[in-house]
Amino acid sequence: MTTHAPAADDAESAVVIDHLSCFYGAFRAVKEVSLRIPARQVTAIIGPSGTGKSTFLRSLNRMHEVARGARVTGTVQIKGVDIYDPAINVTDVRQRTGMIFQQPNPLRTMSIFENVAIGLRLERRLGRTEIADRVEACLRSAALWDEVKDKLRLSALALSGGQQQRLCIARTIATQPEVLLMDEPCSALDPIATLKIEELMDELKRDYTIVIVTHNMQQASRAADQTAMFMMDDDRAGHLVEYGPTQEIFTNPRDPRTESYITGKIG
Repeated sequence: MTTHAPAADDAESAVVIDHLSCFYGAFRAVKEVSLRIPARQVTAIIGPSGTGKSTFLRSLNRMHEVARGARVTGTVQIKGVDIYDPAINVTDVRQRTGMIFQQPNPLRTMSIFENVAIGLRLERRLGRTEIADRVEACLRSAALWDEVKDKLRLSALALSGGQQQRLCIARTIATQPEVLLMDEPCSALDPIATLKIEELMDELKRDYTIVIVTHNMQQASRAADQTAMFMMDDDRAGHLVEYGPTQEIFTNPRDPRTESYITGKIG
C-alpha cells in the first residue's frame, strides 16, 4: 500500500504532487504518487531499477510528455502553480525546474564561458559586463570558478567529467530556477568528483530545492534531507511506498521492502 508524505503546510513545500500517474501510451509507469517536497532541502528518490524514478523526476518539469504517447494525470504544483494547467507555458515551467542529467552534457561547440552565458543571452537583455558578472557568480556557486577562471575561452570538453557536470549545474542555475532536478548526476563520475557534487548540493540547497534520483544508497544517506522509496506494483507501475526524513528511512524504515532494498537484499 502506498505511503504518502507526512502532512505539511503548502507554504513549506516547494513542490506538491497529488495523485500523479505517468503513462506511456496505455502503460502506467508511475502510479498515484502524492508527496510534498520541502523547500531548500535535498530530497532523494531511491528504489530498484524500473520503478519509475526517472519518469517521475521528468514529470516535475514536463519533460516526460516529450515522449510519444506520454501523458500524466493528477497535479504537480510548484510554489502553488499547477505546471500541467493548459494555460501554463511549458518553457516557463522548464526554466523554473532546471534538469541535471546522468551524463554531463556541456554544449560541445561552445567555450566554458559561453556554456553558462547562453541562457542569459537567450532569456535576458543584459550588457556584456552584467553577463560576465553573472557567469562568474554561477561558476562560483557551482564551485568551479577557481578551476576555470584562467581558461574560460577553452572548449568545455577540455574539462574533466566532474568539472563538466559542475559546469552543467552552473549553466542550469544561470536562469535562476526554483527547483533543481538531478537524475543520477554522479553515476558517471569517480568517487572524488562524486563527493564534490554532494558538497555542492549541500551549498546549493541554501537557495534551491533539489530533487535527486540515485541508486547510490551511501549518497542518499549522506546528501539527502528527505528520502522517497519507490517500488514496482503487481501491474509493473512504480509507486511510492515510504517517504520521510532520510535518517528515519535508513535507520528505522516503516516498510519491510525499504529495509530489504537499502540493505541490499533486493535491488
